[in-house]
Amino acid sequence: MIQFDNRLNGAALRPYWFETVPVGPPCPPPGADLRADLAIVGGGFTGLWAAVHARLRAPEARIVLLEAGRSGEAASGRNGGFCAPSISHGVATALMRWPAEAETLIRLGRENLDGYARDVDTLGLDIGFRREGKLTIARTPWQEASVAAMARDYRRFGIDCTVLTGAALRTRLDSPIHAMGLFEPNYALVNPAQTVAELRRVALKMGVEIHEETPVTALREGAQEITLRTPGAVVQADRVILATNAAVPLLKRLRPAIIPIFDYTILTRPLSDNELAAIGWTEGHSVADMGNQFHYLRKTDDNRILCGGYDAIYHFGARRDAELLDRVETYDRLAKNFARALPQLAHVPFTHAWGGIIDTSARTTLFAGQACKGRLAYAMGFTGQGVSASRFAALAMLDMLEGRDTERTRLQMLRRPPFPFPPEPLRWLGVRWAQAGLAAEDRTGRRSVLNRMLDKMGIGFNS
Repeated sequence: MIQFDNRLNGAALRPYWFETVPVGPPCPPPGADLRADLAIVGGGFTGLWAAVHARLRAPEARIVLLEAGRSGEAASGRNGGFCAPSISHGVATALMRWPAEAETLIRLGRENLDGYARDVDTLGLDIGFRREGKLTIARTPWQEASVAAMARDYRRFGIDCTVLTGAALRTRLDSPIHAMGLFEPNYALVNPAQTVAELRRVALKMGVEIHEETPVTALREGAQEITLRTPGAVVQADRVILATNAAVPLLKRLRPAIIPIFDYTILTRPLSDNELAAIGWTEGHSVADMGNQFHYLRKTDDNRILCGGYDAIYHFGARRDAELLDRVETYDRLAKNFARALPQLAHVPFTHAWGGIIDTSARTTLFAGQACKGRLAYAMGFTGQGVSASRFAALAMLDMLEGRDTERTRLQMLRRPPFPFPPEPLRWLGVRWAQAGLAAEDRTGRRSVLNRMLDKMGIGFNS
């Protein structure tokens, strides 16, 4: 039971999304050792997209997916379901981190969302896919300047957007503390738990063998195959995809490349039409603010409002303990910030609160690569932007394993390894120091010396 904000009393400490899907058929661990053409480790978005598209490319191959728990019970089922037209954590990040290929990254991100929509239709995925746009809002003069700069960047690359102020903004969201916004229509939402369930359903229908409650405890490269050891069986595979997100990477050399960041979410009860009209949010778009410590909001199909973000918590030693998935002080902070931004709904209680882990790279963009003489591919470091980018990463890994020379495989963003995080205690101190500078920038509009230095090195964080 949460003890702080009264509106959180009685909130269920579990993801609401899990309540929107029935439990699928069991996929038990393998009963004996087996051999596969392709083995995929991880049953979240990335692994399931890889399984489905691998089957489309190779109808006769034996494809085996191994998931440590239940498919989608980790990061993929706990996020907000924001399906972005980007693979590079936004246009600004592409321009800052990858100026030489920014135009390609921006185009491929938009094409990926189009491909995502086609897959939804072609595969018959009932995932609540809604392409109704996103509103980005500004609270301070420096955030308003950033909104104007974002609009200029968008228009430079032909991205449809509209800057909103006054009455025009209030028809999208009526918040007394936000005076400017940018609306982009080409942005989508999904129900994350439905997405996992539907991809799992389609993969099983296609003949992909899924084994859940099957953690891979060791990986060994052999002369002709890669061996994956699980508690009850050994899987030998010609090719392997690692899609383990924020879990400890099986390849030791990848462990300094990501850190687990905990992100938290609260969810209101269903709102009436009058309550939604009072805040001007009568359409289906999502909302995010311009802060480094940013909030994100969206509506569900039954008109609840999900509010997440702001706190981004790294625990010393890269802890991933299950008990860290709930953080009462963050839930309380989110509830108070929600009431400050939307006082018309200050009376509304919250029915759910939960956390999840983000696989964060030092440059905030995903990366991918190969190992084991090209027979293994991996992708990680999505940094909270993996709902749509996971599909792109899956296709890139399949291209790599097939030896294809494609726009995806040529991207420096994917192939160049990120800056490794230092060992403890420098890692914890560096993250705290950088985050303190970002919080100060939100208050003052001035970027800290450390964060300016990190920017020049191609390193940095938002929340």
